Amino acid sequence: MENNIQHSDIYAIALHHRFQWEEAQQSYVILFPEGMVKLHGGAGEVIKRVDGKATVGNIVTELKAAFPEADGIEDDIIGMFDLAVGKTWLRKIN
Repeated sequence: MENNIQHSDIYAIALHHRFQWEEAQQSYVILFPEGMVKLHGGAGEVIKRVDGKATVGNIVTELKAAFPEADGIEDDIIGMFDLAVGKTWLRKIN
């Protein structure tokens, strides 16, 4: 995957997509007209912070503080953004 994600970027959930906790799945999911994607562990933690206002850098800082024991978490967060943008689950605001 090509990484074009910048710390100053701001993203929101893509139009016609909905992010929510799914009790039956016991995980966060992204719902869209063609189906549903179940987000495991850290992926849900990243996407639940995507609100159309926070920058990628803000989200990285918040997750580093929330999970200080997770070495290399920044690369994982940027990777999740890269995947989500590539799958068109997120849209860039700025």
